[in-house]
Amino acid sequence: MGNKELYDIMKEKEAIYAKPDFSEEDGMIAAKLEERFAELDGWNADSDAAKLLNDLGIIPEDHYKYMREMEAKDKVKVLLAQSLFGNPDVLLLDEPTNDLDVKSINWLQEFLIDFQNTVIVVSHDRYFLNKVCTHIADVDFGKIKVYPGNYDFWYESSQLALKQAREQNKKKEEKIKELQDFIARFSANASKSKQATSRKKTLEKIQLEEIKPSNRKYPYIDFKPDREPGKEILQVKNVSKTVDGVKLLDNISFDVKEGNKIAVLADNELVKTVLFQIIAGELEPDEGEIVWGTTITNTYFPKDNNYLFETNENVTEWLRKYSNDPDETYVRSFLGRMLFSGDEALKKVNVLSGGEKVRCVLSKMMLSGANFLIFDEPTNHLDMESITSLNEGMKKFTGNILFTSHDHELTQTVANRIIDIKENGEVIDREVTYNEYLGVE
Repeated sequence: MGNKELYDIMKEKEAIYAKPDFSEEDGMIAAKLEERFAELDGWNADSDAAKLLNDLGIIPEDHYKYMREMEAKDKVKVLLAQSLFGNPDVLLLDEPTNDLDVKSINWLQEFLIDFQNTVIVVSHDRYFLNKVCTHIADVDFGKIKVYPGNYDFWYESSQLALKQAREQNKKKEEKIKELQDFIARFSANASKSKQATSRKKTLEKIQLEEIKPSNRKYPYIDFKPDREPGKEILQVKNVSKTVDGVKLLDNISFDVKEGNKIAVLADNELVKTVLFQIIAGELEPDEGEIVWGTTITNTYFPKDNNYLFETNENVTEWLRKYSNDPDETYVRSFLGRMLFSGDEALKKVNVLSGGEKVRCVLSKMMLSGANFLIFDEPTNHLDMESITSLNEGMKKFTGNILFTSHDHELTQTVANRIIDIKENGEVIDREVTYNEYLGVE
């Protein structure tokens, strides 16, 4: 019922025309219904709905299935199509990119860019927000303030404001010049989309007093390897693996070279997880082998990390096991940088939220001093601040990274090589950025 009024009219028409004793009064009601039905473009409703479903990757054979018969990932697409159908005046979207594949996300971005009415969206996908949004509504200090521009502009301007707030002695004229230079740079980098043009006009009117520092806290994420890697990094040799009768990996081979930060893509999510488990030594391959260089130490971020927290330890006790310096003061200070301050560092790990567990695993990885990082969907459960900090930490890391993530911005800014494992077993391996691989801006 994406357009409830249209749906109700269709049902009312069906009921009237099905009457065995169709009266003159019924005819008058039906005529009014037909008139409104035409105004709502009802005659094209079926074809419009079919086009939306097709564009979101729902095959025509599934268009008339019951929702209970649909796979979970396709249910999300149907619900999204329901929201988009009927050209609503205001479109409210709560994390619309969750569980969508890359193709569907790209289609949604283009749909919203061309959408003529109001869109209010909540999303942790920074690339999506940058592409779609003309304004950012920031809920901070107990208030909502609307800023012109996309997510990057809001984030960088808030950081600039924080920096200027610390520089109390700097003259106002110098601060205004700094802001003007910042806006000019952002305007120059804008694409030619309608959103970018609209943003540019608004940005040029901003006054210094309008930019406020953010009250948000960002964890400190910095992976420092204990030793530099040698020339031999990692060889994946002819790896095959079958799980529950399904062959997920079929003779997979690739070498990791110095400086590689590799994003692994796959149509099947389980393919990536099984490959990472094998590389991390948590799962044995049916065939093939994993050969690590003698100078390489690795640490692994699993997609499902619950098994790491099946203990009655508190956060400090749990992390101390992975620290070369077991001193509680050192561990507590480290946890403080990861936003576990005061009593939060004494919480039992088996009652932590998903985001808190992720911050614990990232802390464990940082303490390892490894020069090879493996991440399986590390942004799951994280808030925007933690995602931003993780992104920066991965960019700065001087060793090798093998990762997979649904976060477009993180993948684009970290990866310098893409390995894409197709359902037919084909492996595409290219030394390009994510956007270059996808062929998008």
